Amino acid sequence: MDGVHDMGGMDGFGKVEPERDEPVFHARWEGRVVAMTRAMATLGHWNIDVGRYGIEVLPPHVYLSSSYYRRWFLRTADLIVQRGLVGADELAAGRAFRADEEKGRKKFSLADVERVTRRGSFGRTAPAPARFRIGDRVRAINIHPRSHTRLPRYVRGHVGVVERLHGAHVFPDAYVAGKGEDPQWLYTVCFESRELWGPDADPTVKISVDAFEPYLERA
Repeated sequence: MDGVHDMGGMDGFGKVEPERDEPVFHARWEGRVVAMTRAMATLGHWNIDVGRYGIEVLPPHVYLSSSYYRRWFLRTADLIVQRGLVGADELAAGRAFRADEEKGRKKFSLADVERVTRRGSFGRTAPAPARFRIGDRVRAINIHPRSHTRLPRYVRGHVGVVERLHGAHVFPDAYVAGKGEDPQWLYTVCFESRELWGPDADPTVKISVDAFEPYLERA
């Protein structure tokens, strides 16, 4: 999806200033948002790709003015209403007005946390042999989808070299669009900085991007 969230390679946002001795969380509520996110994942109503898309559809002024974990919170709030887990009125009031319809759902204790929040694998059986091999020159296709994609804008239309194969995985673009898992081969493709940003770029810099097979064509 083309939008303000795809900031890779964009100018105008200033220098990245790492925070010295940065804490894991700057406020207690941030840790609670992470815990909420992991807990919701155990219900299986959406996967990480749907969660990412939930952040991408935040209005531009909200996305740009929100901190990292506030975006997570807003995304989760939107998704639980969309999936019918709570009503918008309940969310606004901060309490339930209706009985939980998922009668089979069980509570889990602190002792269960590690087990129920363990992330599963997105690796799948490959539907066909890989089209590309390590060392192949490939071009990232030039697409501008209205929905979710994991292909960043700054590599589209540019040529790189396959440097690693990761097997087949759930294809995010298809899953978010409601087309099922549609497993696709995943590659790491290395791009020269001058290929991406022109002759003024630092020639010693190389950029590696993980790209699914449908994103690539032979160069």
